[in-house]
Amino acid sequence: MLVNAHFVASIEDSNRTAPVSVQLENLSTGADFFRWTFEGGTPASSSERNPGVITYSQAGTFTIVLEAWNNTERDRHEFTFTVDSAVHIGFETEILINDFAPAYVKITNTTEGASNFLWTFEGGFPETSTEQHPGNVFFAQAGEHRITLTANNGNESFVVSQSIVLQPTLNVDFEIEPWFDDFDYEAPFTANLINNTRSGLTFEWSGDGISFGDARAENTTLHIASAGIYTVTLTAGNGQETKSFSREITIKENSNLYTVNNVKFGIRTAANTIGYAYSLPKRAIIRAGDIDQANGEGIALVFSGLNASFAQCFFVSPHYAENTGFHQIPNASRTYFVNRIEESNINFTASDFDNMTDDSLLRTLDIKSAGATNGSPWFDNTQIPRFVLFETADGIKGVIKIKAFVSERNNSYILTDIKHQKTAR
Repeated sequence: MLVNAHFVASIEDSNRTAPVSVQLENLSTGADFFRWTFEGGTPASSSERNPGVITYSQAGTFTIVLEAWNNTERDRHEFTFTVDSAVHIGFETEILINDFAPAYVKITNTTEGASNFLWTFEGGFPETSTEQHPGNVFFAQAGEHRITLTANNGNESFVVSQSIVLQPTLNVDFEIEPWFDDFDYEAPFTANLINNTRSGLTFEWSGDGISFGDARAENTTLHIASAGIYTVTLTAGNGQETKSFSREITIKENSNLYTVNNVKFGIRTAANTIGYAYSLPKRAIIRAGDIDQANGEGIALVFSGLNASFAQCFFVSPHYAENTGFHQIPNASRTYFVNRIEESNINFTASDFDNMTDDSLLRTLDIKSAGATNGSPWFDNTQIPRFVLFETADGIKGVIKIKAFVSERNNSYILTDIKHQKTAR
């Protein structure tokens, strides 16, 4: 009988990447005996009519041979196919220097078994590459960037992605915060330098004519001895780049005069809500319940207003406050007041106050003598503005401008502006 050897080989799932499974269907006719040879397969051979599924674990080109025969005839059939290499896809990323943008990212391809590669770099330069090893890729902007590798073994493609995150780019900025006693920007001037730089690692402060506490500190202080226009520069770096930012600052001549506006002195019933005692070092009103050993010595001005009618008002020395209805002020010092300039030998006008830009006028006034001999301290709300002169025990002179008497029942107060010397001279 005539023998016709024939079979059909079906690759499962059309997968030609190792491992590959091949299903065999024997369609031979006229044969009684069979011998299969599976080059590179498992099993390597078989004498079954239908050997089932053969597995190929390695890449290569393989031939399946079927020999079929009976007692008189013999025939042979072959099938050759290719198994592509197994692909183990992967890559590694390393952000060079640090993760501040802009940055270079080193790409290391760890893929095995592929012959073709396509890279896409979201936000990178270059945007794509077909190199197996693309090297270093540049990313200019901060944020998340997705890197995708598509690897192909000649028949099938495999895809893997990773994301890198870059911190914001370097932005240099700072603020100049004057010390409490230098709010008027007069020489000598001292201030804190508040560094608001983003993504900086190293810092250097510079400026002609300026002394810095630590010129390489992130935050530091500056001191300027003389009046003039100065430029403060901060140079910052982070290993990726270096940038500078400057601010101009104008320092005025020392007027030896502080000006404080809109200071409220409360009447007696407002002693614990608004306050009645003013501290020169703090340039602030202190409420009755807040006066203690620490701040009592700095209190120079004490206001006494009996009630909301403002019929009898006066400023009194802190050391004498307990004799006028207030509690004793700890460590109190003496201040001399001229409550009614019109009854003294001192001539002082509203124009004098408004035009006072330094302490030259105050230096000429003998406030202490006038304050010691003034026998009519009371004033009321019939005269606006009213000016009250004062001189502290250590010789600091000043003037209080009462510009409003504000009636708010128990929280009534006088509204004032104050000008006084910084230091006695």
